[in-house]
Amino acid sequence: MSLPPDLTSLHLVAFALLFAAWWLYSPILSLFGRGTLNAQLGIVRLRWMRLSTRRAQRPFDAILLNQIISSVAFFGSASLIVLAALLGTFANVTSVHAILSQLHFVAPMSTELLAANLSVVVLILGISFFAFTYSLRKLIYTVALSGGLPDQAEETPQFAIQIDATATVLTEAVRSFNNGIRGYYYAVAALFLLLGPVPCIVATCTVMAMLFYRQTLTTTARAIGTYVDAVNEEEKLRK
Repeated sequence: MSLPPDLTSLHLVAFALLFAAWWLYSPILSLFGRGTLNAQLGIVRLRWMRLSTRRAQRPFDAILLNQIISSVAFFGSASLIVLAALLGTFANVTSVHAILSQLHFVAPMSTELLAANLSVVVLILGISFFAFTYSLRKLIYTVALSGGLPDQAEETPQFAIQIDATATVLTEAVRSFNNGIRGYYYAVAALFLLLGPVPCIVATCTVMAMLFYRQTLTTTARAIGTYVDAVNEEEKLRK
């Protein structure tokens, strides 16, 4: 199997930057800041699981978990539909190439390079789909762990371990979900490969900057940081 004749080193840089920006997102945030908002909210979920055991009835907690599960299932289904549509283009890639060639804003490329560019989009969405399904499985585990927590139990070491484990699995489930969501952003950036490798690199950097901005400088990020700080102070006083 030969590579597309018009595949350049700049295309390879664009491909590598897409996946590097996606996979190194959380480590970079942890290195230069407080980490992702999801990581910061870990202690909030720990508090949630602890408080849920003190309620005589827990329909509120069940509703919250069901909302999360429904959201994950929706995105998983949407990813599968988009993947099926994109895979369908490979059966008519020659016709698709002929149509795109008539658009002036699309960069000239061979049919093989077009297939390679679309393969990158398919790969990103495929990884996102598996992230959503893994998140769904973790949420099912969370339901079992949450349902097994004793009501109004005394603060014992064993009880604290159960609470911490349940909150950890829930946080991991949301982490997988967020990873899948970020895949959507980078799939959009990958579509700019149709315009050329340079527009794709610019789009990838723009997406990365936008995600970092939303995680650090927005009103929502600051409010979550303030909330988490308040919870941390309460936990220190509690101990």
